[in-house]
Amino acid sequence: MKLRELYLLLGTNLGDREANINAALAALDVAFKGRRLRMSQVVETEACGFSGPPFLNAVVVYASARKPESILRICKQIERSMGRTDSPEYDPDGRRIYHDRLIDIDILIYGNVQLSTPSLTIPHPQVASRPFVRPLLSQVF
Repeated sequence: MKLRELYLLLGTNLGDREANINAALAALDVAFKGRRLRMSQVVETEACGFSGPPFLNAVVVYASARKPESILRICKQIERSMGRTDSPEYDPDGRRIYHDRLIDIDILIYGNVQLSTPSLTIPHPQVASRPFVRPLLSQVF
């Protein structure tokens, strides 16, 4: 069982955003058995790709030996348990349509894993295009 560093991006722009981040962290701490290694600052950012209220975002790092698909299931289950109900939508050209989110948990990096499936790409394909991600990552590398 090889432990890898798992970098997750948390984001929320609905409801009590600080409570949403804290609830997601608590659920992730349980799921990853308290193996939280580091966390960036929580920062407020503008909605990216759509007009909406500002987000709170943070990057958190866990140690994990789970398979990437298992990690994705955990993240999606936490999102659903917190009340997230939306499913990904795409425009006619295949570009993702973004909306307000109660909570969003994205897998950014997982050790040296490189993966591209219909449901999961690691490293996350938008690490470079989201202007707030790199500064948050730099706090935890």
